[in-house]
Amino acid sequence: MRKLLLAPFVLLASISVIAQTPATTKTKKTYDLVSRAGDHFMFQVAHNNWNGAPDSISSRINSFNRSANAYLMLDKPFKSDRRFSVGLGVGVGTSNIYFKKTTVDIGGTSKDLRFINTDTSSHYKKYKLSTAYAEVPLELRFTANPSNPNKSLKAAIGVKIGTLVNAHTKGKTLQNAAGSTINSQILKINSKTYFNTTRIAATARVGYGVFSLFGAYNLTTMFKDGVAADVKLLQVGITISGL
Repeated sequence: MRKLLLAPFVLLASISVIAQTPATTKTKKTYDLVSRAGDHFMFQVAHNNWNGAPDSISSRINSFNRSANAYLMLDKPFKSDRRFSVGLGVGVGTSNIYFKKTTVDIGGTSKDLRFINTDTSSHYKKYKLSTAYAEVPLELRFTANPSNPNKSLKAAIGVKIGTLVNAHTKGKTLQNAAGSTINSQILKINSKTYFNTTRIAATARVGYGVFSLFGAYNLTTMFKDGVAADVKLLQVGITISGL
Protein backbone atom coordinates (compact mmCIF):
# COMPACT_ATOMS: atom_id res chain seq x y z
CA MET A 1 0.00 0.00 0.00
CA ARG A 2 2.86 2.37 0.90
CA LYS A 3 4.44 1.66 -2.50
CA LEU A 4 1.23 2.59 -4.28
CA LEU A 5 1.03 5.88 -2.36
CA LEU A 6 4.66 6.71 -3.14
CA ALA A 7 4.33 5.93 -6.88
CA PRO A 8 2.75 9.28 -7.89
CA PHE A 9 5.50 11.22 -6.09
CA VAL A 10 8.22 9.18 -7.77
CA LEU A 11 6.56 9.80 -11.15
CA LEU A 12 6.30 13.55 -10.49
CA ALA A 13 9.93 13.67 -9.44
CA SER A 14 10.99 11.84 -12.61
CA ILE A 15 9.03 14.23 -14.82
CA SER A 16 10.60 17.19 -13.00
CA VAL A 17 14.10 15.84 -13.64
CA ILE A 18 13.34 15.23 -17.34
CA ALA A 19 11.87 18.72 -17.71
CA GLN A 20 15.01 20.27 -16.23
CA THR A 21 17.30 18.31 -18.60
CA PRO A 22 18.29 20.49 -21.59
CA ALA A 23 16.86 19.26 -24.92
CA THR A 24 19.47 17.95 -27.32
CA THR A 25 19.39 19.26 -30.89
CA LYS A 26 20.73 17.39 -33.88
CA THR A 27 23.90 19.05 -35.17
CA LYS A 28 23.85 19.71 -38.90
CA LYS A 29 26.84 18.18 -40.63
CA THR A 30 29.09 20.69 -42.36
CA TYR A 31 31.32 20.15 -45.38
CA ASP A 32 34.55 21.84 -46.37
CA LEU A 33 34.24 22.89 -50.01
CA VAL A 34 37.40 24.99 -50.16
CA SER A 35 39.19 22.49 -52.41
CA ARG A 36 36.12 21.83 -54.57
CA ALA A 37 36.33 23.46 -57.99
CA GLY A 38 33.50 25.71 -59.14
CA ASP A 39 33.92 24.66 -62.78
CA HIS A 40 35.07 21.52 -64.54
CA PHE A 41 35.07 19.61 -67.82
CA MET A 42 32.64 16.78 -68.46
CA PHE A 43 33.57 14.29 -71.20
CA GLN A 44 31.35 11.45 -72.37
CA VAL A 45 31.88 8.43 -74.61
CA ALA A 46 28.59 7.02 -75.85
CA HIS A 47 26.91 4.20 -77.74
CA ASN A 48 24.09 5.48 -79.97
CA ASN A 49 20.79 3.83 -80.79
CA TRP A 50 17.80 4.99 -82.85
CA ASN A 51 14.53 4.29 -81.03
CA GLY A 52 11.54 4.24 -83.34
CA ALA A 53 13.40 3.30 -86.50
CA PRO A 54 11.46 0.82 -88.67
CA ASP A 55 12.96 -2.62 -89.35
CA SER A 56 13.88 -1.58 -92.89
CA ILE A 57 16.30 0.94 -91.37
CA SER A 58 17.30 -0.61 -88.02
CA SER A 59 18.32 -3.86 -89.75
CA ARG A 60 20.89 -1.91 -91.75
CA ILE A 61 22.46 -0.15 -88.75
CA ASN A 62 25.66 -1.55 -87.25
CA SER A 63 25.55 -2.89 -83.70
CA PHE A 64 28.10 -0.44 -82.27
CA ASN A 65 27.69 3.28 -82.99
CA ARG A 66 30.15 5.37 -81.02
CA SER A 67 30.34 9.10 -80.40
CA ALA A 68 31.53 11.66 -77.82
CA ASN A 69 30.19 14.69 -75.95
CA ALA A 70 32.19 17.43 -74.19
CA TYR A 71 31.01 20.23 -71.90
CA LEU A 72 32.38 22.98 -69.67
CA MET A 73 30.27 23.01 -66.51
CA LEU A 74 29.71 25.37 -63.57
CA ASP A 75 28.70 23.85 -60.22
CA LYS A 76 26.61 25.74 -57.64
CA PRO A 77 26.05 23.88 -54.30
CA PHE A 78 22.86 24.52 -52.33
CA LYS A 79 23.41 26.53 -49.14
CA SER A 80 20.79 24.48 -47.29
CA ASP A 81 22.45 21.13 -48.09
CA ARG A 82 25.91 21.06 -49.65
CA ARG A 83 25.39 17.53 -50.92
CA PHE A 84 23.06 18.91 -53.58
CA SER A 85 24.07 21.26 -56.35
CA VAL A 86 23.04 22.60 -59.74
CA GLY A 87 25.30 22.12 -62.75
CA LEU A 88 24.99 24.38 -65.79
CA GLY A 89 27.23 24.30 -68.82
CA VAL A 90 27.85 24.63 -72.53
CA GLY A 91 29.39 22.24 -75.00
CA VAL A 92 28.98 19.96 -78.00
CA GLY A 93 27.03 16.71 -78.30
CA THR A 94 27.57 14.39 -81.24
CA SER A 95 26.10 11.19 -82.62
CA ASN A 96 27.26 8.71 -85.26
CA ILE A 97 25.11 6.00 -86.83
CA TYR A 98 27.00 3.49 -89.00
CA PHE A 99 25.16 1.76 -91.84
CA LYS A 100 25.69 -1.44 -93.82
CA LYS A 101 25.34 -1.16 -97.62
CA THR A 102 23.04 1.85 -97.32
CA THR A 103 23.08 5.41 -98.61
CA VAL A 104 21.22 8.08 -96.60
CA ASP A 105 20.30 10.72 -99.16
CA ILE A 106 20.42 13.83 -96.96
CA GLY A 107 21.50 15.89 -99.98
CA GLY A 108 18.47 14.83 -102.03
CA THR A 109 15.56 16.97 -103.17
CA SER A 110 12.68 14.55 -102.54
CA LYS A 111 10.06 15.29 -99.88
CA ASP A 112 10.98 12.17 -97.91
CA LEU A 113 14.46 11.29 -96.68
CA ARG A 114 15.54 8.22 -98.64
CA PHE A 115 17.49 5.32 -97.12
CA ILE A 116 18.75 3.56 -100.25
CA ASN A 117 19.53 -0.16 -100.17
CA THR A 118 22.81 -0.78 -102.04
CA ASP A 119 23.08 -4.57 -101.56
CA THR A 120 23.19 -5.16 -105.30
CA SER A 121 25.06 -2.05 -106.40
CA SER A 122 28.22 -0.15 -105.60
CA HIS A 123 28.47 0.97 -101.97
CA TYR A 124 30.91 2.25 -99.36
CA LYS A 125 32.72 -0.14 -97.08
CA LYS A 126 32.29 2.32 -94.21
CA TYR A 127 29.35 4.69 -94.13
CA LYS A 128 27.94 6.87 -91.35
CA LEU A 129 25.45 9.62 -90.61
CA SER A 130 26.78 12.16 -88.11
CA THR A 131 25.23 15.09 -86.26
CA ALA A 132 26.68 17.72 -83.93
CA TYR A 133 24.74 20.02 -81.61
CA ALA A 134 25.79 23.05 -79.58
CA GLU A 135 24.20 22.23 -76.23
CA VAL A 136 23.39 23.68 -72.82
CA PRO A 137 23.13 20.92 -70.17
CA LEU A 138 21.41 21.49 -66.80
CA GLU A 139 21.74 18.99 -63.94
CA LEU A 140 20.45 18.53 -60.40
CA ARG A 141 23.30 16.72 -58.64
CA PHE A 142 23.84 14.71 -55.48
CA THR A 143 27.31 14.04 -54.02
CA ALA A 144 27.41 11.89 -50.89
CA ASN A 145 30.66 13.48 -49.69
CA PRO A 146 30.99 16.95 -51.26
CA SER A 147 34.23 17.60 -49.33
CA ASN A 148 35.94 14.90 -51.39
CA PRO A 149 33.97 14.41 -54.64
CA ASN A 150 36.74 12.32 -56.23
CA LYS A 151 36.02 9.58 -53.68
CA SER A 152 32.28 9.84 -53.40
CA LEU A 153 29.08 8.32 -54.72
CA LYS A 154 27.38 10.67 -57.19
CA ALA A 155 24.11 10.90 -59.08
CA ALA A 156 22.47 13.48 -61.33
CA ILE A 157 19.33 14.02 -63.38
CA GLY A 158 18.80 16.78 -65.86
CA VAL A 159 18.00 18.02 -69.32
CA LYS A 160 20.02 19.42 -72.21
CA ILE A 161 18.89 21.72 -74.99
CA GLY A 162 20.80 21.98 -78.25
CA THR A 163 20.80 23.48 -81.71
CA LEU A 164 22.05 21.60 -84.76
CA VAL A 165 25.34 22.93 -86.11
CA ASN A 166 26.25 20.12 -88.53
CA ALA A 167 24.75 17.05 -90.17
CA HIS A 168 26.63 15.01 -92.73
CA THR A 169 27.13 11.59 -94.23
CA LYS A 170 30.57 10.17 -94.90
CA GLY A 171 31.50 7.17 -97.02
CA LYS A 172 34.95 5.56 -97.26
CA THR A 173 36.28 3.05 -99.81
CA LEU A 174 33.89 2.54 -102.72
CA GLN A 175 33.19 -1.14 -103.50
CA ASN A 176 31.20 -2.97 -106.15
CA ALA A 177 28.31 -5.33 -105.41
CA ALA A 178 30.72 -8.25 -104.98
CA GLY A 179 32.71 -6.36 -102.32
CA SER A 180 35.78 -5.63 -104.44
CA THR A 181 37.35 -2.20 -104.01
CA ILE A 182 36.74 0.24 -106.85
CA ASN A 183 38.73 3.08 -105.30
CA SER A 184 39.61 4.62 -101.94
CA GLN A 185 37.28 7.55 -102.46
CA ILE A 186 35.92 9.50 -99.48
CA LEU A 187 32.57 11.18 -100.05
CA LYS A 188 31.15 13.66 -97.53
CA ILE A 189 27.78 15.38 -97.94
CA ASN A 190 26.61 18.16 -95.59
CA SER A 191 22.95 19.08 -95.25
CA LYS A 192 20.52 19.97 -92.45
CA THR A 193 17.42 19.98 -94.68
CA TYR A 194 15.69 16.95 -93.21
CA PHE A 195 16.70 17.41 -89.56
CA ASN A 196 15.07 19.06 -86.57
CA THR A 197 17.42 21.86 -85.65
CA THR A 198 16.41 21.84 -81.97
CA ARG A 199 17.12 18.93 -79.67
CA ILE A 200 15.85 18.42 -76.10
CA ALA A 201 17.03 15.37 -74.17
CA ALA A 202 16.48 14.02 -70.65
CA THR A 203 19.70 12.91 -68.93
CA ALA A 204 20.73 10.84 -65.91
CA ARG A 205 24.00 9.50 -64.52
CA VAL A 206 25.30 7.64 -61.48
CA GLY A 207 28.81 6.69 -60.47
CA TYR A 208 31.72 6.95 -58.07
CA GLY A 209 34.58 9.44 -58.16
CA VAL A 210 35.35 10.85 -61.60
CA PHE A 211 33.60 7.99 -63.48
CA SER A 212 29.89 7.46 -63.96
CA LEU A 213 27.43 5.71 -66.24
CA PHE A 214 25.08 8.01 -68.12
CA GLY A 215 22.02 7.86 -70.29
CA ALA A 216 20.43 10.51 -72.52
CA TYR A 217 17.13 10.15 -74.34
CA ASN A 218 15.81 12.63 -76.91
CA LEU A 219 12.40 14.09 -76.15
CA THR A 220 12.33 15.53 -79.67
CA THR A 221 12.59 13.57 -82.91
CA MET A 222 15.74 13.62 -85.01
CA PHE A 223 13.98 14.35 -88.30
CA LYS A 224 11.32 16.87 -89.27
CA ASP A 225 7.69 15.76 -89.27
CA GLY A 226 6.69 13.84 -92.37
CA VAL A 227 10.13 13.32 -93.90
CA ALA A 228 11.14 10.15 -92.02
CA ALA A 229 10.14 7.91 -89.11
CA ASP A 230 9.85 9.47 -85.64
CA VAL A 231 13.36 8.46 -84.64
CA LYS A 232 14.64 9.43 -81.17
CA LEU A 233 18.28 9.12 -80.18
CA LEU A 234 19.24 7.09 -77.11
CA GLN A 235 22.79 7.38 -75.79
CA VAL A 236 24.33 5.19 -73.09
CA GLY A 237 27.95 5.45 -72.03
CA ILE A 238 30.64 6.58 -69.61
CA THR A 239 31.16 10.06 -68.19
CA ILE A 240 34.45 11.41 -66.90
CA SER A 241 33.86 14.44 -64.70
CA GLY A 242 35.15 16.01 -61.52
CA LEU A 243 31.61 16.57 -60.25
